[in-house]
Amino acid sequence: MSARGADPTVGNHRHADVGSASVGELITDVSRDLSTLMRQELELAKAEMKAEVTKTGKAAGMLGGAGFAGYMVLLFLSIALWWGLANVIDQGWAAFIVALIWAVIGGVLFVTGRSTLRTVNPKPERTVDTVKQVPEALKGQ
Repeated sequence: MSARGADPTVGNHRHADVGSASVGELITDVSRDLSTLMRQELELAKAEMKAEVTKTGKAAGMLGGAGFAGYMVLLFLSIALWWGLANVIDQGWAAFIVALIWAVIGGVLFVTGRSTLRTVNPKPERTVDTVKQVPEALKGQ
């Protein structure tokens, strides 16, 4: 018998020749391989979920930043624009025009943020695909 891992083509298997291994040894090898596969699939799922959570956090941060920036811009530029328009038209109409402009800007920011959030996929696609392949691999297909 060869030492574990001595033959690089065999990997972690104890026996290069399956015919010389006992049933118990083969079951042990299969059990160890399945355990390793499940651990690897779990790590893959964790990595995929971490990437999606990071993407969601970035999108939420962008929306929050856009909201705060929009507030500050609304506060200062709205006052300046209102005063500027009040030199040409009635103050009430000037205030209404400024509010309407910021309503349009807010709508655009909302639609952009919502479309970014819709690209988030919480399902770890690669993990699901490889886990689906495990039963077929066990059947020998």
